[in-house]
Formats: sequence, C-alpha cells, structure tokens
Amino acid sequence: MFESFTDATGLALWLPLASAGVVGFAVAMYVLMDGFDLGVGILFPGAAKPEWRDAMMVSVAPVWDGNETWLVLGGAGLFALFPVAYATLLPAFYLPLTAMLLALILRGVAFEFRFKTEAHKPFWSASFHLGSVVATFTQGLVLGAFVEGKAIEAGAGHWAWLSPFSVFVGLALLVGYGLLGATWIVKKTEGEMQAWARDVAGRLVAVVAVALVIVSLWMPVMAPEIAARWFAWPNMVLLAPVPIAAGVLCVAIFVSLRRGGESLPFYGSFALFLSGYAGLAVSLFPALVPGRYDIWQAASGPSSLAFALVGLGVLIPMILGYTLYNYYVFRGKVRLEDVDGYH
Repeated sequence: MFESFTDATGLALWLPLASAGVVGFAVAMYVLMDGFDLGVGILFPGAAKPEWRDAMMVSVAPVWDGNETWLVLGGAGLFALFPVAYATLLPAFYLPLTAMLLALILRGVAFEFRFKTEAHKPFWSASFHLGSVVATFTQGLVLGAFVEGKAIEAGAGHWAWLSPFSVFVGLALLVGYGLLGATWIVKKTEGEMQAWARDVAGRLVAVVAVALVIVSLWMPVMAPEIAARWFAWPNMVLLAPVPIAAGVLCVAIFVSLRRGGESLPFYGSFALFLSGYAGLAVSLFPALVPGRYDIWQAASGPSSLAFALVGLGVLIPMILGYTLYNYYVFRGKVRLEDVDGYH
C-alpha cells in the first residue's frame, strides 16, 4: 500500500511508518490534552467574577502539568526517531518555539503563585492569560509555517516562519483552544458559570467552523500538490468523509450546547480537532518536512528505530495509564463553594 511512496521494503518500510505514528500520536495527545487547559487561560479575562477564575484554575490544576508530558514525548520522539527532521525544523522555528517554551514556563509560575498571594493575584492572573495566549499563538505560527514550507527551505531567513498564513493559523488556534477550554468549563462547572461558558462555546464553534473552511481553501491554493491530493479523482470521494465529519461535528457541538449537553460538547470538540488533524495528515503524507524529506528519508536506521520503539511501547501505556487514573480521581464538578486553593 505504501510502496508507491518509497523504494524501501520490509522493516525499512514499516518501522519509519510506525515511528511516524508514535510521534503523530504524541503530538495529537498534546494538542488535545494541553489544548483545553491553554483554552481555559485564553478565556480567563472573560470570567465575570474572581471566584469563577479560581474555579477555572482549580479545574485544570490536577492535570495541566501531566498534559504537557505529551509535548516532551513528541519532541524527544522526533529527536530519537527522525533526527534529520529534528535538525531541520528546530533551527527554522527557533524563535517561535523559544517564545512558546517561555510562555509555558510563565503559565507554570503563575499557577503556583496565584493562589499564594492576594495582593498580587491580578498580576498572576494576567500572567496566566498571557502565557496561555502566547503559547497557543506561537504553536499556530509554527504549524502554519510548517505547512507553508517556506521557513524550512534551504537558505530561508530567521523570520521566514512569519507570513499571513501562519498568523491566521495562530489566530485560528487561539479560537480552537478557546473552544476546548469553554467546553471543558461547561463539563466541569454548573450554574451561572456554566451558562457563561456555554454561551462562549456556542460562539466559538461558529468561528472555528469558518476558520476551518478558510484554512481548507487556503492550503490547496498555496500548495498545488495539496490541491492535487484532495481534488483528484477518486480522492475527492475517498477523502470526502473528513470535511463532512468536521461539518457534522460543528453542528453537533452547537446543538448539544443549546440543548444543555455537558460532556458531549467537550468530547465533540476533541473529535473536531482530530478531524482537522486527519485532514492535515492526508494533505502532507508522506512528507515529514514538506518539500524536503519524507518519512523514510528523515528516519533513523532500522536498528535505532526498533530499539526506540520498544522503549516507547512500554512508556506510552504507562503515561496513558496514569493520565486516565488522574482524570478518574479528579472527575466530577468543581463547585465555587469548595474552591479554597490550588493544593
């Protein structure tokens, strides 16, 4: 099935594919798991009452740092499994990635200090919001520039990642993470606060739907090879379920919010992100560094891949296990009267 993309056979064919699947899984998990707590920070200034902001932070406090495990795993996996891609992508996106990491550090500091002080709580609230916005926007910048490909061309400048498309993707990701955050608040709270989050989520899902349409049209115009992938026959029919699923999910989330759904909008938002992720994978496959390296060209040798995959095969179930246990222990609603601190 994949032989048409490469001359590799046997383990040299399948080990890079499995490795790409592992890295892709880690990145998807990070986007989903850290996306909603970044979204909570993005929505922070919109909360009408101080106790609402306290409840928002408490709702993600038990899980936010564990969510970022997937970012470490994705980066380390890329380094171990696809060193050529790592060595190409990191210099190309050095500035936005550095800004992202500094913003994530700022969020972590704000988490710890906001509940330790009353006099400086507004400062740490603003820091939490700023860190969330910057981390999200820079992730969108990197994603947009990665798809566009100009920043990873040979001889590209230090600012080649900055373009109208990458800025738009950054803004779109702010809205998308905001949707994840709003639906998380709907799931975890009740009363007036839940009603506020429900209204915000209803507005954001409409904006996300428009952003998905714009990106879906912009990408084929920007990259003829993507247009050929989606609009050639019979690909148009075979790939049609991806955009159809995204449209159906947007409608389902909106309807569920209007009908008082609590969990469905959150998990529907997860599924919406996964549909967009699937569309991106279809558009770029088998490229790992668009325009330069495919999965097989960027991969380590078969023995290195096999060794790393054995370790990851043990590590990933462990991470999934403690993540699921953590969410199980801290299931249920966050009630305003019970919010008395972070720890």
